[in-house]
Amino acid sequence: MVRVKICGITNAADALAAIEAGANFLGFNFYEKSPRYIAEVEAAKIRPQLPKKVEAIGIFVNASAADVTTFCKLLKLNAAQLHGDETPEAVAEVSRNVRVWKAFRVDPDFHLKTLDEYPEAFAFLFDAAHTGQYGGTGHTTDWDVARRAAAGHRIILAGGLKVENVAAAVRIVRPYAVDVASGVESRPGKKDHGRMREFIQEVRRGERK
Repeated sequence: MVRVKICGITNAADALAAIEAGANFLGFNFYEKSPRYIAEVEAAKIRPQLPKKVEAIGIFVNASAADVTTFCKLLKLNAAQLHGDETPEAVAEVSRNVRVWKAFRVDPDFHLKTLDEYPEAFAFLFDAAHTGQYGGTGHTTDWDVARRAAAGHRIILAGGLKVENVAAAVRIVRPYAVDVASGVESRPGKKDHGRMREFIQEVRRGERK
């Protein structure tokens, strides 16, 4: 089964609607420059409302291993998504305390051998390459590169996914999971509950093809 992560959760209503729609992971963005940033105190109010079957993922950009570990322990996060320019050494350090999803901005020239430099990462998130931005761009990732990577790794496909294209993405890439933020929003940081339901329905349709 292809898992679904709804990223950029900023309030309890959206979190609960995502869960009802069938999300497996909820992403909380602790990068202060993101339009979907959530403060630790607000995330702490939402976290206890999540059932055990739904995992909470913290998104960090070039944060210190100590800060990531502290956030994950305080909020009981299931994994840390490292979405910056973290080194293999930084990923290894964080992975001693929490599961790590290492994100990469992927273009057609991305070398898959890069993944071998991060053996401690549990999974790899492929996002669209966009200068100066760490995710949430709405641009589409190179699916062919992702497809080749998914043959040997847990790949979480992000970047420009929406109701209209996610079934095709699932059919072509066969990822471990898909990740969506802007594709199910009415505005940055506010989810469209109907779009979330439709998105997950389309993921399941893509699996059947």
